[in-house]
Amino acid sequence: MEKRILGLDPGLAIVGFGAIAWSQSQGKVQDTTVKMLDFGVIRTSADMEMSQRLCTLFDDLHTLMDDLQPDLVAIEKLFFYRMANTIVVAQARGVLMLVLGQRKLPYVEFAPPQIKQALTNYGKADKAEVQDAVMRELDLDEIPRPDDAADALAVALTASFQL
Repeated sequence: MEKRILGLDPGLAIVGFGAIAWSQSQGKVQDTTVKMLDFGVIRTSADMEMSQRLCTLFDDLHTLMDDLQPDLVAIEKLFFYRMANTIVVAQARGVLMLVLGQRKLPYVEFAPPQIKQALTNYGKADKAEVQDAVMRELDLDEIPRPDDAADALAVALTASFQL
C-alpha cells in the first residue's frame, strides 16, 4: 500500500510544499518506507494586489494537486507571531483550504511544536534540528532549500508517522 502525502507550509509570499510517498509492505506494519517525491515553493510578489496574489495561490495550488495527486494533505497550523502577518497568512491559508475542499482531499493539521516533537522528540527544537531530521528521515544528502520547502517536508513526515 502506498500513500502520497503533500505537506504545506502556508504563507502569502511563499507557500512551501513537500511531497513524500509512504509505503507499507502488505501484512507487515513495521516494514514501512518513506521517500521524497518533490519539494519547492509557490511565490507571490509583494508588488501584486492582494486579490491577485490569492488568485495566483489558487491557480498554482490546483496545478500542484494535479501534478502530485496526493492522497492526504498535511498543513502547518497558524502560529501567532505578529498579528498583521497572521492575518495575511490566514487569508492565504483560506485559499489553500478552499482548494482542498473543492477537491475533497482529506487533510490533517499540526502546530509547530507537534512537528518538532514528531521529528526530534523535543517540542522546542530549533529550525536546524528539524531540518537535520528531515534530511535524515528522507535519506537526503543536503537540506532542501528554501526553508519553507524543508518545513513542508517536515509537515508531511509528521503525517506519515501517524499512518
